[in-house]
Amino acid sequence: MDKLVIEGGTPLSGTIRIHGAKNAALPILAASLLAEGVHSLHNVPKLLDIETMLHILERLGCSCTHEDDTVTMDTSSVDTSHVPEDLMRQMRSSIFLMGPLLCRFGEVTIYQPGGCAIGERKIDLHLQGLKQLGAEIEEVNGRISCRAAKLTGSDIHLDYPSVGATENIMMAAAMAEGTTTISGAAREPEIQDLQNYLNKMGAQIIGAGTDTITIQGVKKLQPCSYEVIPDRIVAGTVMIAAAATRGNVTLTHTNAGHLTSLIHVLRRAGVQITVCNDIINISCMGRPRAVERIVTSPYPSFPTDLQSQVMVLLSLADGFSVIKETVFEGRFKHVEEMARMGADISIDLNRAFIRGVQRLYGATVEATDLRAGAALVIAGLAAQGTTVVEQAHHIDRGYDGIEKLFQKLGARISRKVPVPGPLDLAN
Repeated sequence: MDKLVIEGGTPLSGTIRIHGAKNAALPILAASLLAEGVHSLHNVPKLLDIETMLHILERLGCSCTHEDDTVTMDTSSVDTSHVPEDLMRQMRSSIFLMGPLLCRFGEVTIYQPGGCAIGERKIDLHLQGLKQLGAEIEEVNGRISCRAAKLTGSDIHLDYPSVGATENIMMAAAMAEGTTTISGAAREPEIQDLQNYLNKMGAQIIGAGTDTITIQGVKKLQPCSYEVIPDRIVAGTVMIAAAATRGNVTLTHTNAGHLTSLIHVLRRAGVQITVCNDIINISCMGRPRAVERIVTSPYPSFPTDLQSQVMVLLSLADGFSVIKETVFEGRFKHVEEMARMGADISIDLNRAFIRGVQRLYGATVEATDLRAGAALVIAGLAAQGTTVVEQAHHIDRGYDGIEKLFQKLGARISRKVPVPGPLDLAN
């Protein structure tokens, strides 16, 4: 497995363009199945999860190319609604294919999805929503089969604002007969991006970004060209890394409105932030201050996907901070690895108590999931000495060459690819 080697202690400096949002691109790729023809999607990053989704689409019969940041796909030749089990187990976001395939073929077969081991993420809300649209669902040994001779609009309430369930229901309802209302909907910017894409294809959807979304079903959608929004989690990761290394970094092609909660926390920590249109500048010349309390929660509150990264910054802050994780119970797996680097963090159930230390020290650590891996990279950039982050493939799921990104900002970071041995070559 690849590993990242980091020589820490260099403040990040320079300007970086933020690539497109993985969590917006994945449902948009799935939604393309709703309209037969050639779609052109721009600002799509080259990530492991994106490539997995494209492999699945190709197995379904799509023709796909991904050149630079543009995906061109012809969905005309899709001839099956059976999603391969081996690819579904690689990525949780494969569940997004359920709604579009059910809508297009009247049936779909999927399997329990895989992904990062950060806690329990049930798909019950996805299935309940599709049932309310008229689907019959059968589950046997991890295999899930859905059938619907006709999808009909319905009033659907989500007990929890699940992003995936909101998006799956939106896609299935886009061509259902009648009107669907989703109350208790998730409000993330990626949902707004999906609404904009579907509407450009000819759908009639309003309300994304609020807790109530209304979908008026249409009979047909058309393929289109569309540009994906910038990745707010990548932007946030770079902002935190700039602060943790006491650097000065400018981000372009961003949307500060998607990062309000993080900007608020960083300013409380003493980080200087200025915003102008799609440009954000971050500067932190001295030691950051502790932040008394951060609570992760669905958007627009502080995102769980930036919790582990901001914990690195607070581990170097002056004072005592507390983070409460309310979304995923497995989000603290990076804490043990950070302890190897000298961090003073204790865990009590879903709360982390962070006492800032003067410095972190390089060590060999393991990325256990996507965001934990990103946090360990930040820790390595800020630490004294050499840090080796193993299992870097987890990080590749959400960052388009994280080592190249930070190299552009002056970081001393490189990727080490293992050389195949005789047994590997023989296999």
